[in-house]
Amino acid sequence: MGTLGIGAAAERRAADFLKRAGLTLIARNYRSPFGEIDLIMRQDEVTVFVEVRSRARTDYGTPGESVDRRKQERLRATAEYYLQRDAEASNRPCRFDIVAITPSPEGERVEWLRNAF
Repeated sequence: MGTLGIGAAAERRAADFLKRAGLTLIARNYRSPFGEIDLIMRQDEVTVFVEVRSRARTDYGTPGESVDRRKQERLRATAEYYLQRDAEASNRPCRFDIVAITPSPEGERVEWLRNAF
């Protein structure tokens, strides 16, 4: 499986994980001129923009640590673009979450970082 396939599989696992936690999927791979948001979800009245990160190893840091300032800026710009086009979502609070997936002795570890930045 190539990098794109691994990323898509991680996004599916993250979406399933968040759905089991009670969130509703709004969009996958939302694209704008500024970048892409992996998942847009809703939790109660909150729009949740989710960045999914998966790493086979953590030698160079955790998946969550890989969402640097530049990536955060692109995510914010893409979220603003989305909110300008969705009047209903623009009237609700929003937040940015990260779902980090790493291997563990049990198979894999899924970490949900709410309100990550």
